[in-house]
Amino acid sequence: MPHINETPLVGSPERTEEQPESFMNDVISGLSKEQKSIPAKYFYDEAGSVLFDRICELDEYYPTRTEMAIMQENIKEIALQIGSEALLVEYGSGSSLKTRILLKHLNNLAGYVPIDISREHLYQSAERLAVDFPHIPIHPVHADYSTPVVLPVDRGNYKRTVFFFPGSTIGNFDPDEALAFLNRISASAGRGGGLLIGVDLQKDPLVLEAAYNDKEGVTAAFNKNVLSRINRELGADFDLDGFEHKALYNDEAGRIEMHLISQHEQNVHIGEHSFTFRHGETIHTENSHKYTLPQFAALAKRADFKVSRLWTDNRCLFSIHYLTVV
Repeated sequence: MPHINETPLVGSPERTEEQPESFMNDVISGLSKEQKSIPAKYFYDEAGSVLFDRICELDEYYPTRTEMAIMQENIKEIALQIGSEALLVEYGSGSSLKTRILLKHLNNLAGYVPIDISREHLYQSAERLAVDFPHIPIHPVHADYSTPVVLPVDRGNYKRTVFFFPGSTIGNFDPDEALAFLNRISASAGRGGGLLIGVDLQKDPLVLEAAYNDKEGVTAAFNKNVLSRINRELGADFDLDGFEHKALYNDEAGRIEMHLISQHEQNVHIGEHSFTFRHGETIHTENSHKYTLPQFAALAKRADFKVSRLWTDNRCLFSIHYLTVV
């Protein structure tokens, strides 16, 4: 029989659901800044998660297919690094497509803990995995992984903790945030633990900008969906037609930036708050930092990790690192 344990933790045992007041506070705070912003984690309601899955299938969006190809070509070596009787913990699990490659090849996996902020998407994916891998205990955790998350499995039931963070999502963090995040993982994994992580690499800005400005407009819909969510959940009155999606490469910072650009002067209301937008003013919604291999190795070292193994595609578009705690 499928083995799935529903564990709706968010950050700590005391918080069992995403708090609407936190969403409101984060949006009000972000829109009150000189450079208006909205935290990228709020992209991922149910509709946003579905749109992101569509982004991953786009011709222009190379990261997903490249990372999956690297995994498939090197899965025996990857499985050897992870070893047997490990607890696999995935941050931002989404549809767990890449995880399936691991679950098919890992030896005597002690359990799988998918963690995601999109509750419905999380449990639907976990249920499908439980049917396809009935011998693996699955413990879905509904949580914002940018804060500490309590793991739902007794430490005595597995040999080591291995975290899985695919999709180049580490690039969504600013460098200081990325270091803090990696420090939390190394502390949670402990000596002998590991992290399998996808890292997007620096490349021609034209390739990068095309990946985030697709011809079908799916990324634009994904970006604008956060405004729809604010309207629906916080009672705002954003005019979606009044904003245009734009992604551009910031060469100095080494990152793609996603923005929503106001198409005219306008006012937006959220509860008792009012925000004025000038024509051309932007809301900064997401960063995606790109690394060189030495840059990422140096970052990992500062978080008490060493690069035990590294895999790339033949064009060096993308990389997968297996890090171990030192």
